[in-house]
Amino acid sequence: MTRVSSRRSRIAVAVAMTGAVGLLLAGCSTGNNGDATNSGGEGGTISIAVTNAVTSFNGDTPQGNLDSNGMVGYLTGVSGSLGLGSFFTLDPEFNVVPEEGFGSIEKLSDDPLKVEYKLNEGLKWSDGEPITADDMLFAWVQSSGWFDDATIDPETGEPTSGNQYFSLAGSTSGLDMTAFPEISDDNLSMTLTYSEPFVDWQYVNPVSKPAHIMAKQADLTVEELRALFTDSPQGDPAKPAAEPIPELKQIADFWNSGYDTASMPENEDLLVASGPFVVTDFVPEQSLTLSKNPEYQGDHEIGYDNLIFRFIGDSNAQITALQNGEVNAVYPQPSADTNAALEKIGATLYPGDQMAYDHLDLNMGGDTFKDPKVREAFMKTVPRQQILDSIITPMNPEAEVLNSQIWVSANPEYENTIKENGYDAFTEPDIDGAKALLNGATPTVRILYNNENPNRVDTFQLIKSSAEEAGFVVEDLGDPNWGALLSGGEYDASIFGWVSPGVGNSALAQIFKTGGGGNYNGYSNAESDKLVDEAQTTLDEAELEKKKMRIDAITAEEFYGLPLFQTPGLFADNGTITGVEYFGGQTGIVWNAQDWKLN
Repeated sequence: MTRVSSRRSRIAVAVAMTGAVGLLLAGCSTGNNGDATNSGGEGGTISIAVTNAVTSFNGDTPQGNLDSNGMVGYLTGVSGSLGLGSFFTLDPEFNVVPEEGFGSIEKLSDDPLKVEYKLNEGLKWSDGEPITADDMLFAWVQSSGWFDDATIDPETGEPTSGNQYFSLAGSTSGLDMTAFPEISDDNLSMTLTYSEPFVDWQYVNPVSKPAHIMAKQADLTVEELRALFTDSPQGDPAKPAAEPIPELKQIADFWNSGYDTASMPENEDLLVASGPFVVTDFVPEQSLTLSKNPEYQGDHEIGYDNLIFRFIGDSNAQITALQNGEVNAVYPQPSADTNAALEKIGATLYPGDQMAYDHLDLNMGGDTFKDPKVREAFMKTVPRQQILDSIITPMNPEAEVLNSQIWVSANPEYENTIKENGYDAFTEPDIDGAKALLNGATPTVRILYNNENPNRVDTFQLIKSSAEEAGFVVEDLGDPNWGALLSGGEYDASIFGWVSPGVGNSALAQIFKTGGGGNYNGYSNAESDKLVDEAQTTLDEAELEKKKMRIDAITAEEFYGLPLFQTPGLFADNGTITGVEYFGGQTGIVWNAQDWKLN
């Protein structure tokens, strides 16, 4: 049985209070199957198969910015973006759904833009500590860059002087226009005042890691943490401090890497949650278990006891696990073979457009692609139509090569941007044109990708074969740990995917601005930087579209790389649970896990 979901698609990004996570990396990694699903006992256990193993309990850092990490953060409420234990979530049409059991958001004025976030009384973290405005204040500090005084090198995106505390997968754009927050006397409300209009103010969700856990890292009480934030001077890149603020650096260092783990941590502070679920078990490379959070008081009453993520990277193995009842539902990489195999075993399929796209990025921070002629030559060799026909066309005969870095084809703005940006010139290879640009040179191109993802393997092989016809020497840097290697820059090109929550504009700063948290390929363009900043304060939709179209065109002019195709999405279950519905955003199949029930 197949249930089809069709909707207006958009590659964009929600603003997270904690680092504007925005786009998440999308990929597959093969893991081992865990124990069989146990559906006995009160409430029972639901088990799902996902392709990626969890690598961190902080999905808001560059190395933790993976879809599976984001799904766990969403369910536990500490993703720094959309979460069940926060102010709002999104419905299948990407409308904001307020979490009235958590609190409320109210715009107090337009000029200046002033927004109040008010928590309900009596909310608690999973360790029993109260959720207060101190938690929102920490989220603001972590994501606004208020204390940063670093100067960023436009060539490398790295600080050349001063201090940059929190390493964000996203950017500080938007929140960097806010004054120091006002905290209410009852410590339940926080008010932000913006110096300029902010186009995405309604998507700011000020919930992050617990303030009391952060304070503990610097041997501070929560009251002392608040005083640290209140009394320390705002950072000024023109007058950088000789040394970082010691306590803030301790906290930031912990936030930046302390949540990275591939197994159940001994430090239970890493597991403190605000959402309806809390992590209770984590078997390396096999599974992660979430159970009911006994302190949760929000809108979502869970009708079962445990939710197990089983890490099964191979789609065929997922299907076998579904057929055998080892899992109740799967979230595989879709393909024509996968769909057919699921239908053969009688599974219910939930296909739809995913807010994700695969792309090839050229690393401008290395020597190979510093020369724009070499970048253009390589782009001329990429067989995009052949890649599409090999991977996507068997599932969707009407699919087309993607010709935008910002929008997917179903978005109304897409047709306008492709008339201007020039990406359609790279649909088919032009080997002779590439040879002419190389003029006898034979550059070596090292390509990073996930070699345990069949689609990425096929893409790499097709690119390699075509590029070598023009004289390039292509080296295979395929690695199952590709996500952790992206920020290192030890490659010349990368093949991966972005997946979006489906609303907002923060992706612009995340990947197209100098030093952006997702700008892994060292892209830097002064005009683009200016337009990205302007886009954050442009309220007129037509003007905003023009700016985004120009940013899109600049990436083509700079030979940034190539968008390849929009990624289809697929969920499936075996009839043992109810409530599964398709959702194309980055929370994937678990977007409504709170509503599932065992049959």
